[in-house]
Amino acid sequence: MEQDILKKIEEQDKKLEDIYRSVEKTRKYFLWTLIITLVFMVLPLIGLIYAIPKMLDAYSGLLGF
Repeated sequence: MEQDILKKIEEQDKKLEDIYRSVEKTRKYFLWTLIITLVFMVLPLIGLIYAIPKMLDAYSGLLGF
């Protein structure tokens, strides 16, 4: 009886370790997805903050304002 219980506990420990590894891989995947999304969405917006005034200045200079 005790051997069966110990065997089941060992199996559960192994399964918990597998679940933990899977969860950590998923967490890292979501973290990198968030970082890449921020890089490709936020950085261009910051670039536009500087680019739009320069384009408007160049455009108004061509029109003679």
